[in-house]
Amino acid sequence: MDSQFEQVITTMEKENVKFIRLQFVDINGTVKSMAVPSHLLEGIIDDGIMFDGSSVEGYTRIQESDMMLRPDLSTFSIFPWSDGPARAARIICDVYTHDGKSPFGGDPRYVLKRSIHYMQETLGKDVAFNVGPELEFYLLEKTDKGYVPHDNGGYFDFSPLDLASDIRKDSAMAMMSMGIDFECSHHEVGEGQHEIGFKFGDAVSIADQVITYKYIVKIISRMYDKVATFMPKPFTGKAGSGMHTNQSLYNTKTKQNLFSENGELSELCYHYIGGLLHHSRALTAITNPSVNSYKRLVPGYEAPIYITWGRMNRSSLVRIPAANNKTRRVELRSPDPSCNPYLAFAAMLSAGIDGIRKKIDPGEELHENIYHYDEKKCSDSKICSLPASLLDSLHELENSEEMRKALGDIAFREFMISKKAEWKEYSVQVCNWELQRFLNV
Repeated sequence: MDSQFEQVITTMEKENVKFIRLQFVDINGTVKSMAVPSHLLEGIIDDGIMFDGSSVEGYTRIQESDMMLRPDLSTFSIFPWSDGPARAARIICDVYTHDGKSPFGGDPRYVLKRSIHYMQETLGKDVAFNVGPELEFYLLEKTDKGYVPHDNGGYFDFSPLDLASDIRKDSAMAMMSMGIDFECSHHEVGEGQHEIGFKFGDAVSIADQVITYKYIVKIISRMYDKVATFMPKPFTGKAGSGMHTNQSLYNTKTKQNLFSENGELSELCYHYIGGLLHHSRALTAITNPSVNSYKRLVPGYEAPIYITWGRMNRSSLVRIPAANNKTRRVELRSPDPSCNPYLAFAAMLSAGIDGIRKKIDPGEELHENIYHYDEKKCSDSKICSLPASLLDSLHELENSEEMRKALGDIAFREFMISKKAEWKEYSVQVCNWELQRFLNV
């Protein structure tokens, strides 16, 4: 019997785990789950477990509905809020075709694994893709006027009596209990806005952690009678929530950060940045996949909209934070937490690797605050901007061979179907602003 399986069995017996939640995500990153009695786990490890893929957005047609889940035992963790005589745990699964022989090409987790394989074909099998996302969210309370921020705090504000401190603390404790390391938690810029940052790790594990983190925060917030939202722009005129993503390439054999060379950015890193910038307009459809995402990507706030890069320049799309040789990294500042992390990380990596393969020049770095540029100065400087709407970004994605290849045929097709349907539904909605603005025309 596999030692990892033995360890899981021992833990389940010790902690009285009676149910296992087998988890995976749909094309939009929504967690799907089925519960099975823990005593059935050994058979599921050997044979997999079937489910109806036609009922999951982005998977198969009804005539091809049978699909299989294969649990990844390395993701086993016990839900810290499941106390009592019968506890529950979760295991994240890979999705396979009905015969269990081939990974399903539309499984977002497999899409990321395939991009990592593509990277290793280019740079060597010992190279790892590490990421460290920073997810922001709002804590809201429901009033007679609807949902409002739960406090009026600002960036890094501290109050020992603040309810959010307890929510962040309990969320962080739950994260650690489930094997998720975090670097720090703090109040963000907006009223009621918060952040818990992840420690650097391999992209697949971190994507697993991102989907876990989101429901941890939502569950803990609910325990305090609050609502946590990862919506990119929940309020007009207030700061949006982003998912700044730090990333680096690391050789696990030589223990070398490939973005560093003699204390400076390596040539490989410059080309990686070039790839991110070159593909950024198509990439945005994947990293900012909701109609609401583009309410955040506007001038006047911290979200970047101009396709530039710079050292420590927070107005640039790509920023190079201060670091040493070991911690050198590239930060893409446009993504938001509505994205599917598996697809987003896969697309970022594929864009960067294409830059390395084609030696794409990122151009001159920007030292100035581009938020102070007007349209003429941007035009004179030949600075382009990100797409202004989901529809614009989908057009860019459709015309990007590299980003289509990153997703693969199935995931690309299903992503486009889902997002075009979202845009169509959004386009026919009438909001209060329109009623107030045009009532008397």
